[in-house]
Amino acid sequence: MTYQQTIEYLYSRLPVFHRIGKAAYKADLNNTLALCKHLGNPERKFKSIHIAGTNGKGSSSHMLAAILQSAGYKTGLYTSPHLKSFTERIRVNGEEMPEQKVVEFVEANKAFIEDVQPSFFELTVGMAFDYFAQEKVDIAVIEVGLGGRLDSTNVIQPEVSLITNISWDHTDILGDTLEKIAGEKAGIIKENTPVVISEYQQDIEHVFVNKAKQEHAPLYFASQHIDLQDKTFVADKRFVSLEENGLYTLTLQLSLVGDYQLKNVAGVIQTVRILQQKGWKIDDSHIQQGIANTVQLTGLKGRWQVLAEKPLTICDTGHNEGGIRFIVEQLKRLSYEKLHIVMGVVNDKDPEKVLKLLPQDAFYYFCQAHLPRAMDAELLAQKGEMHELKGIVIPDVNDALAEARRRASTNDVIFIGGSTFVVAELKEL
Repeated sequence: MTYQQTIEYLYSRLPVFHRIGKAAYKADLNNTLALCKHLGNPERKFKSIHIAGTNGKGSSSHMLAAILQSAGYKTGLYTSPHLKSFTERIRVNGEEMPEQKVVEFVEANKAFIEDVQPSFFELTVGMAFDYFAQEKVDIAVIEVGLGGRLDSTNVIQPEVSLITNISWDHTDILGDTLEKIAGEKAGIIKENTPVVISEYQQDIEHVFVNKAKQEHAPLYFASQHIDLQDKTFVADKRFVSLEENGLYTLTLQLSLVGDYQLKNVAGVIQTVRILQQKGWKIDDSHIQQGIANTVQLTGLKGRWQVLAEKPLTICDTGHNEGGIRFIVEQLKRLSYEKLHIVMGVVNDKDPEKVLKLLPQDAFYYFCQAHLPRAMDAELLAQKGEMHELKGIVIPDVNDALAEARRRASTNDVIFIGGSTFVVAELKEL
């Protein structure tokens, strides 16, 4: 098969969560364990860092990978979902897995695929582990797909675990309280393995404390050790001062400039401190270099990404209550004449929590991504109207952006978001 035929085979043959939602989720690790055994347990052949959380796990994964690359380590990076190309999910030193390697993996394991019928995500995890083992990476940064306890990635024995933030997301799978969601994320905490919590949240602190005690895992709340203060911030550059245990130690330039990144950076720095204690050779210049050049080193897209200057056009993949809250606060700090928002969501999440946060003085362009999970743009507009969000329906994301640009003046701001998949369909991303 060609690469395109291979990808089409995987999409048609295996249940794909980002297309069909909950029906693709396997609530156990049996298939992953069977696949790893079939592949010769590649997950045991490299060191790793495991990252879970509702918001910030992707950005944190990329920042950690960039720091490790800057320190000279051959670094694997596994994230999901992809925005443009399947191979974005699996990288070594920022380079995507070659398409030919994807073809070869599927060809070599086709009998297993057809016999066991793993989900798309389960197979992708096995593919990543196999590729990292082949490439003999020094360390791999592994992002959880969904939850933690039963996520396919949860078969590794990491150097350190990192949990970024707990917010409302996938409540139909992970539970209908923050405590239950936190319990699923805490499932990545392993015996005698340090765990960092990026953001201290008082209501669920006990979930992590109890799980860490149970596993005899050293627990670090990053915000108790590290404080980040803004120094200067313009559209695509942000400088922060880092105060660690009461002393100003570093000035950092962030290449990921969203407000929410301040919490992520604290967790990343604390994770690096633990790696240093374990003997990894990483100094502060590697931290500064990695955080300042995350986008260039790892290819991350869609995190408060500036697409154009006049009018200022920004996209962000934040899509749940926690993510949208930060985005709205950041939009408030921009100066503009009028705000235009191109918005689409998926239909298996309650949009009410997000819609009630959105500014009523913006003009909306309601759209939908080209996948079965996307909420119909007309329905989203109706729900928006109930929250006094005024606008028009233009189903295609790029058409909606074009119309926003036609209506906007150079002093306006255009924001595109609401769903990872809306951002993914932007042609200029």
